[in-house]
Amino acid sequence: MTAVPTAVDPAAAADPGTLDALAGLVRDGDVVVLSGAGLSTDSGIPDYRGATGSLRRHTPMTYQTFLRDPRGRHRYWARSFVGWPQIRDARPNAGHAAVADLQRAGLLSGVVTQNVDGLHQAAGARDVVELHGGLDRTVCLACGDVADRGELDRRLRAVNPRFGPHVDEVNPDGDAELPDEVLDGFVMVECTACGRGPLKPDVVFFGESVPRDRVDSCFALVEQAAVLLVLGSSLTVMSGYRFVLRAEKLGIPVGLVNLGPTRADAKVDVRVDASLGTVLPELVRRVAA
Repeated sequence: MTAVPTAVDPAAAADPGTLDALAGLVRDGDVVVLSGAGLSTDSGIPDYRGATGSLRRHTPMTYQTFLRDPRGRHRYWARSFVGWPQIRDARPNAGHAAVADLQRAGLLSGVVTQNVDGLHQAAGARDVVELHGGLDRTVCLACGDVADRGELDRRLRAVNPRFGPHVDEVNPDGDAELPDEVLDGFVMVECTACGRGPLKPDVVFFGESVPRDRVDSCFALVEQAAVLLVLGSSLTVMSGYRFVLRAEKLGIPVGLVNLGPTRADAKVDVRVDASLGTVLPELVRRVAA
């Protein structure tokens, strides 16, 4: 592969050559977007591995712990109860708006997100494939009932009227850091459909597999695309990285905009290391005006 056009800092994001190269990939359309947590940092939601990366400070809930450890599950829901308002009240930023603008301009054939915050849809994007699910829903592990997270939050507030310790940080998966000594004061509720539960957020935890049909639909989008555009993902885990590998295997050009290094830096055709809130509106201006 030839040298990758790269902008390496926010100021260089306006470099005409690099943005021209990125615009050249996108201008003819049939682009599939693959977005990650870096797209939502400007909305106040930290990412896992970038400049605000929470994996540097805490270990996220794993699927195995959630299933097998009632105390761990109780801890998750207490933390999630406290952290949910920050996720619920987050608003789309300029990057989300730019993706929706590219879609409205007819340049996107698909949007796949690794995020669970629903901000693409809130910005107006349609038919978004949520690779890792969405925090706005819950699923009962006993009966499979899928319910609205807002309804669960109202029920939890009714039985936990005084549980609300102050927190300074909410993680990308919606939970907050809480000291163990406050956990016993939290009361969890059961599934309203079967009365048994336990309830789980309708998201893919670490150590859990993405449903095969969802993965296959994402592969199909990538395989039929003219371009794969990765936005705000370090691609550290295979869940997203595999789509770059598939694009590379098929000779599909890959553009990447991310603040900081990624696992795929040597595999892309155009790379911009800069703020998505700066780059994406400019990209829209160049290709969709």
